Amino acid sequence: MTALQSSDSSSETSANALDLMVDRLVADLRPVESPPVARRLALGLGVGIVISLAFVGILLGYRPDMASATMTMIFWVKLAYVSGIGAVALWAVERLVRPGVPTGNLLLWLLLPAAMMGGLAVMELIHGPANLREHLIMGFSAAAAPWRILAAALPPLVGLAWAVRGLAPTRLVFAGTMVGLAAGGFGAASYAMHCQESAAPFLLIWYGLGVLACGFVGAMLGPRVLRW
Repeated sequence: MTALQSSDSSSETSANALDLMVDRLVADLRPVESPPVARRLALGLGVGIVISLAFVGILLGYRPDMASATMTMIFWVKLAYVSGIGAVALWAVERLVRPGVPTGNLLLWLLLPAAMMGGLAVMELIHGPANLREHLIMGFSAAAAPWRILAAALPPLVGLAWAVRGLAPTRLVFAGTMVGLAAGGFGAASYAMHCQESAAPFLLIWYGLGVLACGFVGAMLGPRVLRW
């Protein structure tokens, strides 16, 4: 009987010691905040856009007719086209850096800006003079525009890559593609501060190619750069 009581007392003492040790271990713990996803993405993208705008202004120069251009509808349509692609892609990035969070039908929204610009392009080609159709497509800078957009997108691409790398992306090729498209969209918006092209067919094709090229670069870099 005495041995049994001694065993019970020893077990109780061990349990109390274990409880005390656990209490000491957790005494200084503080709740861990969830990763500041939106803040980190905004910081990376914001710094990238500022550098991109400075790059365009210093190396290419802003369009001299900026004051009058901002009074035209096509100026804002052009910005809405590329910024819309950038915003939807950024939305996808925000989902992709949260493991287990589905993207749903987000990718379908990427088609909306292109579809709207495509409708305008068709209308211009159908109703415009036949002898101007080639100019509506090629403009004055078809050969340069995609490359300049890619160059203007590099700062946002680096900024977003930094932001995403500090989070938790799992589908690295997919995430890299969306990072590239987001950077491409906002880089194209920066380039639009220089470019005076306003024909919808030109914007659809050559701005679109520049943004897609950024998405391709992002897809190639994703597995190497975004791994955490």
